[in-house]
Amino acid sequence: MSLLSKTFIHSVKELIVTAQQNAIRSVNQQRVLMYWHIGQHIIEEEQKGKERADYGAYLIKTLAEELIKDFGSGFSIRQLELCRQFYTVFPITNALRSQLNWTQYKLLFRIENEDKRTYYIEESCNNNWSARQLERQINSQLYERLLLSNDKEKVLAVAKKEVEIEHPKDIIKDPMILEFLGLKPQESYYEKDLEKALITNIQAFLLELGNGFSFVSRQKRIQIEDDEYFIDLVFYNRLLKCFVIIEIKTQKLSHQDIGQLQMYVNYYDRTEKQEDENNTIGILLCTDKNDTMVEYALPKNNTTILASKYELYLPKKEEITKIVTTVLDNK
Repeated sequence: MSLLSKTFIHSVKELIVTAQQNAIRSVNQQRVLMYWHIGQHIIEEEQKGKERADYGAYLIKTLAEELIKDFGSGFSIRQLELCRQFYTVFPITNALRSQLNWTQYKLLFRIENEDKRTYYIEESCNNNWSARQLERQINSQLYERLLLSNDKEKVLAVAKKEVEIEHPKDIIKDPMILEFLGLKPQESYYEKDLEKALITNIQAFLLELGNGFSFVSRQKRIQIEDDEYFIDLVFYNRLLKCFVIIEIKTQKLSHQDIGQLQMYVNYYDRTEKQEDENNTIGILLCTDKNDTMVEYALPKNNTTILASKYELYLPKKEEITKIVTTVLDNK
């Protein structure tokens, strides 16, 4: 063992891991293609017998019985119906993405809105979301929340990397959904408790924050003359090329909170920001906010201070849909 370098052993291990991962991806890709082709065969056979209204149900039931005999319960009526739906939504095989597995496709082809489905496809591939992460983003209605501060074309263009991110509102959500913390909405929390919960669940919080974020510091101490202050959370966003400061408020937002955050942003711009970096962004994460007060407390051309309400539970689809519809109608 001593004759072999650690670098050599590590490189061999990496080869094995890479080969295993490639094998898994290959299996997943073949599985997706198999289900797609099964769906294609079902649709084409149905069309041959289209004069019989009940032919589709008969076809799938009979096919399932025959397949189960040879291949087991993995080819049930329900599974064949999913294959049929898969091909119906994705009729062109060239449009299938090798990065996505069957579990992810089952989540995607249930989305009726084509733009919404396209957004989740692009973001899943861009960020290597697992099926569980994709499901969480769909359930938290990420697409709809981004529409609250952007138009549909901009949201899709950013996801497809057709335009560069120019404004923090392009990727920062309002509200932010923090259901992964497991905290009860009816209970009150100290800011330090919420901060601790976010750090404990930092991976999930980064997923909620969005593209390009990396964690920098917690309770960052800064000193201005004889006074010292502590910034709750500091991140860096490589897409926006700037620091992002987050201050947590468990009460309704006040103009004093905005002033404090503005001071932190100014400090970072003058002492931490490099010449080739953009201005620091400040986010006030709060339980409640008065949008009009926030607007008047900040300069007209403000692009660096944002207020985002947080929710400790997954929103109901009807709630977000109603808000999005109202916002879009007023644009």
